Amino acid sequence: MSEKHILFVLKEEEPWKLSPEALKLNPAGELPIFVFDGNVISGNNGICEFLEEVHPDEPLINGDARHRAEVRRLTEWFDNKFYREVYRNIVIEKVFRRFVSGAAPDSKILKVGFNNLNFHMEYLDWLCETRKFLSGDEYSLADISAAAQLSIIDYLGDVPWEGYKNAKIWYSKIKSRPSFKEILKDGIKGILPSKHYSNLDF
Repeated sequence: MSEKHILFVLKEEEPWKLSPEALKLNPAGELPIFVFDGNVISGNNGICEFLEEVHPDEPLINGDARHRAEVRRLTEWFDNKFYREVYRNIVIEKVFRRFVSGAAPDSKILKVGFNNLNFHMEYLDWLCETRKFLSGDEYSLADISAAAQLSIIDYLGDVPWEGYKNAKIWYSKIKSRPSFKEILKDGIKGILPSKHYSNLDF
């Protein structure tokens, strides 16, 4: 919405303990939830596709049919594959478990997450070596999806940027985008961000 210059108000929710209001809006009990003129739209894909249709200026699923397919492919890669193989094994263990049960993260699960992270960083670095942005020459939803997943892992200080210079340069560009200004101001109660987290140049 920031990239499309749409005014909006954010409401904070704890994913591990949604409010009754959020559950009423989306009985599936999942975020994000978008309320627009009395309409309720849930899920990343549904919300983004809706915004593309009603606000076609500054398109984020852009280019010709083949390029739009690539944007959607990479968006799905990070929203699903990266989430399942990396985010869930690191962030759920280090953050969610702390607030849900007060338990320490499982080191075996973390190890799987970190191993998978290196695989995904190699792919990300290769994409950034061959393209200006992830899907091509234009900034797209794929960049937002990838950077959103990485941002909280970077907040925790767990992204090995030094080994992936192309990905690091790409992420530095993303940090200066309108859609990331507010994200870089976010915090997690009781967990301090890495020193470089909000530094645009690391």
